[in-house]
Amino acid sequence: MAKQWYVLRVASNKEEQVRQALDRKVKIEGLDEKIGRILVPMDRRPRPPARAGGKSSEKKYVERKLYPGYVFIEMELEENGTIGEQVWFLIKDTMGVGDFIGSSSKPVPMTDSDADKMLMQVEKPEDGSVLAVEFKKGQLVKIKEGAFENFDGVVDEVVAEKGLIRVIVTIFGRATPVELEYWQVEKE
Repeated sequence: MAKQWYVLRVASNKEEQVRQALDRKVKIEGLDEKIGRILVPMDRRPRPPARAGGKSSEKKYVERKLYPGYVFIEMELEENGTIGEQVWFLIKDTMGVGDFIGSSSKPVPMTDSDADKMLMQVEKPEDGSVLAVEFKKGQLVKIKEGAFENFDGVVDEVVAEKGLIRVIVTIFGRATPVELEYWQVEKE
């Protein structure tokens, strides 16, 4: 079986500690063949300019987690679609780890397109560059995450440099603009 990407829920603000602990454990246990990369996707954006009187003119960046509360693990399941016992205990015995997205015994792998999007975010250049956004004005979309989950809308504006999309949704019979991150919506 080939390795696929899985999403692991973890304690909030412990994503990087969980990633490091899992990396260490995988090396110690020699499970490199079953577990590949372990990632916490981050976004690096230019920090807003300092107020008047600021001393430094050098460009500074702010990093933030793209998916707070989640760690992405590339791993290979057993033939029956479950996590091998040794891998299961290695992951579950790590402090701060919750459950995989999916059922308790059979985690559901990410779709190839979602995994590709996540990897594109991780592998983009370190200079806070503009994300490639695949949406355009007038396009019908479905919101798949957040307060407006399962709402349909129309893309009104794409703010590629921020990775945002303004979508017009109808709420209580009224057209309302909602700003979303591009991964929160999918094409209809």
